[in-house]
Amino acid sequence: MGQATDYHVHTPLCRHAEGAPTEFIDAAKRAGLAEIGFSDHNPMPEAFDDWRMNLDELPHYLDFVAEARASGFPVRLGLECDFIPGRESWIEKLAGMAEWDYLIGSVHYLASGWDVDNPKHLFRFTEDSVESIWDRYWELFNQCVRSRLFDFVAHPDLPKKFGYRPKGDLRRYYGPAVEALREANVAFEINTAGLRKPANEIYPAQEFLELASQAGVPLVINSDSHSPGELGAGFEVATARAREAGYRQVARWLRRERSTAEL
Repeated sequence: MGQATDYHVHTPLCRHAEGAPTEFIDAAKRAGLAEIGFSDHNPMPEAFDDWRMNLDELPHYLDFVAEARASGFPVRLGLECDFIPGRESWIEKLAGMAEWDYLIGSVHYLASGWDVDNPKHLFRFTEDSVESIWDRYWELFNQCVRSRLFDFVAHPDLPKKFGYRPKGDLRRYYGPAVEALREANVAFEINTAGLRKPANEIYPAQEFLELASQAGVPLVINSDSHSPGELGAGFEVATARAREAGYRQVARWLRRERSTAEL
């Protein structure tokens, strides 16, 4: 893959991933990646859910990344942060807790206790509710972008994970989101995990990619890996989709400074 990076990689501290530091490095080399970045779900100041590290485990996360870096392979330090209105000050505090290379903004929670990608909430998706779910998600997504707290945002059209999409032209959601990204100068990812989900396509949809390319919004390609074997998974598809949309470069980060590399 030459210059390819994978910056959305989870560790066992998120409770739903597996792999030791050395296993991730070996897998990155086999996949031909130039560098990887770990980005586990951000801790919260209180008990919150069962798919993130506790705050007192943050030092263990930093040790995990340090062990991976000891291999000599380029490893970046990131964090996937849930955007929740009213909790912005916590993200600002987290930003000062380590020398991060990047922070990812994600929208999972549409309301307290409702993470939209959790299978236990599948009952909420009905023919009558899908549009309102998408409305709420994209409202929060745009708030996430405009907060300017993050270097890039994750899986832009996450609510399609289980295959549910509203009727009609979905560019009514994509257009305002792309405009928010352009105005805030925030990048977004192609997340190949969608290929491994019922949606059976990358996040985001091709129409989103085309609008973002036309607007000059920076792009990064990630796997959302939860095991070493998923590193770089689906990158051939993602690269092809990005090129079809007009992209020729991807973003990289070091100490929260963005640069570019050839796609």
